[in-house]
Amino acid sequence: MYTVDELDTVVPLSDVPQSDVGAPLPTVVADDYRLILEYLVSDPDPNWDGTYVNVVGTETDGTVALIRFRRPYAHMMGAPNEEAIAGHPLSGRGLEPFAAFEIRDSSWIRALESMNSVHPYHDRDRFLASKRHFIFVFHDSTFECVAEGFDVSKLNSSIVDSIETVVEFLRDDPI
Repeated sequence: MYTVDELDTVVPLSDVPQSDVGAPLPTVVADDYRLILEYLVSDPDPNWDGTYVNVVGTETDGTVALIRFRRPYAHMMGAPNEEAIAGHPLSGRGLEPFAAFEIRDSSWIRALESMNSVHPYHDRDRFLASKRHFIFVFHDSTFECVAEGFDVSKLNSSIVDSIETVVEFLRDDPI
C-alpha cells in the first residue's frame, strides 16, 4: 500500500458498469503490457421478492464487464474487502464499497514517479501527465491500477466463458 497526503482526491467513475454487490468475482489478466479486469455486473431481477438468494460462481451466466486498461504501469488486488474499506487510506475522502473511482493528484503515482526518476531518460512532467490511478472496490477485494486510461465493454457470458474474449483481446492488442 502507499501513504496518502492532502493532495489525493477521490472522484467517482460513472462510465463503468456497477459490479454485482454479492459476488462480482473479479478476475485480472495481465502481462508487462496489457491489463484486463473483468467482473460480474449487477443485473437486478425486477421480480425478486427478497425471499431467496441466488448463488453464483465463475460458470454462472450473466453480464460481464471487461475493463481493458491502456498502457498499464502498475496494479494490485487484494485487501481491503467492503467490510474493511474504512481501513483504506482514502476511505475518509469518499472511497466506498461497490464502486469505481479515479484518484486525482495520486500519492501512489507520485511515489512511482519518484522511483522512476533515477532512469536516465526520465521526464517528470511527461510521466505524471500520462498516468491515472483507478480503484474498483468489490465485495471481497479492492483492485487498483495506474494506467493511461481504460476501455469498457460488456458481454452476456460467464466469467469462465469470457476468458475466450479476453484471450482474443490479448492477441489483438499491440505491444
